[in-house]
Amino acid sequence: MDAAPAPEFPSGLEWLNTAEPLRMSQLLGRVSALAFVNAGSAWCMQTLVDLGHLRNRHPDRLNVVAVHVPRFEHEREGRRVIRRFSRNRFAFPIGHDPDWVLWQHYGIEAWPTVVLVDAAGQVRERFVGDGQLRDIDAAITRLQSEIQPRSLNEERIEMRRGGEPMLPLRFPIGLALSGNYLYVADSGHHRVLECDLSGRVLRQFGSGGAGFIDGPMELAAFNRPHGLCVERDTLYIADTGNHAVRRIQLRGGDIDTVVGAGRPGTPAEGPVSDPRMVVLDQPRAVSLAAGNLYIATAGDNRVWRFHLGAPAISRVAGSGSLAVVDGPRDAAAFAEPSSLASVQQVVYVCDAAGSAIRSANARSGQVATLVGVDAWTHGDADGPRGDARLQHPQAIALDPDAPVLWIADSGNDRLRSLRLGGGELTTVELPQRLHAPGGLAVADGSVWIADTDAHAVLRYDTRDGSLKHVPIGE
Repeated sequence: MDAAPAPEFPSGLEWLNTAEPLRMSQLLGRVSALAFVNAGSAWCMQTLVDLGHLRNRHPDRLNVVAVHVPRFEHEREGRRVIRRFSRNRFAFPIGHDPDWVLWQHYGIEAWPTVVLVDAAGQVRERFVGDGQLRDIDAAITRLQSEIQPRSLNEERIEMRRGGEPMLPLRFPIGLALSGNYLYVADSGHHRVLECDLSGRVLRQFGSGGAGFIDGPMELAAFNRPHGLCVERDTLYIADTGNHAVRRIQLRGGDIDTVVGAGRPGTPAEGPVSDPRMVVLDQPRAVSLAAGNLYIATAGDNRVWRFHLGAPAISRVAGSGSLAVVDGPRDAAAFAEPSSLASVQQVVYVCDAAGSAIRSANARSGQVATLVGVDAWTHGDADGPRGDARLQHPQAIALDPDAPVLWIADSGNDRLRSLRLGGGELTTVELPQRLHAPGGLAVADGSVWIADTDAHAVLRYDTRDGSLKHVPIGE
């Protein structure tokens, strides 16, 4: 593309983690990657992770700047946005563009878009969409080779200190119940906790540092574990940051990998000879039914079936497009499936970006929408399914005692319920506000809620309406 001066950062841009507003002059002397992203997008988060790796490889020659542009109404609030980014602990400047001003100045049309600016401040390259790490890396190397020796830019970028408070939990997400045990995916601490129902921590699985290591529970490592499901003495984990599904043998505590190669990609269907060679793209949720493990991958907008007996992987449904489209397996489309609940041959799917609840027939692959319209329509309305609206829901849980699907409506900070069989969507009136709830588990008349941005777990009693804090690790 023809070179042109990079537009200056507008004064209305909110800088979420820098001491002072950033100026383009502070980026001169190095190649800069400006990433226009959305905090709730799986594709965008993977792009930022990739750019973080490139920045570490070229620490003195590459600037990375993220510019967040909202997709949902709740994402216009900077305080909510920075919490979403804090889950990944990015170490580069993040700007918040709530009114899409810089987006328009650069002529951006889609998330994610990476704009490369050379050392002289000229826009040189642009990459639209995910999965372009190699091309971006090659372009950065090419632009770096053009840099003439010069004195270092003295206009330093000072990052703001602070962040989330030191608490026993950091962005808890996945929850699972088994008898008198509660399992919590403590995502920000890269571990899974086994607790009693009062919140006392009995065991910790994972060292607490990000990694991809199988073995004894004290030495093994996860990377941003997300959804959980448990069957008898086995706990399955959607290990999102490792693009894998892991398993804990609860009797001894050992951890191994069920499937996943540690890098994003779309797997080839068929028998699996080596599960550690199968690529998955940001698995967010796992669910078990009839001996099959179902996996929701937000990175490629699909739902997969992994056969545990004779290892094989097959697609339940999803074309790969980010959309809310019903129909048969190949034509149907999901929009960042982030949670699953399965019973017999039906798999219920929480479509985060689609603000929708879907169902898929595991045998035929036929997909139907229970609540939701398309990838751009969202809101906060109860009532009949055709009128009801959600905003960026993150989790669902099937009530074992009633035909009810519970929903963590994260964008609206609400707990919702959908009566199956044609019933309506309703909002649960809670005595306190939720904070971007990201996980649910239901048993014995109680709904357990991962109140993710509040770093807490709550217990809602469906019989008396009480809501109690579960003091995990306190």
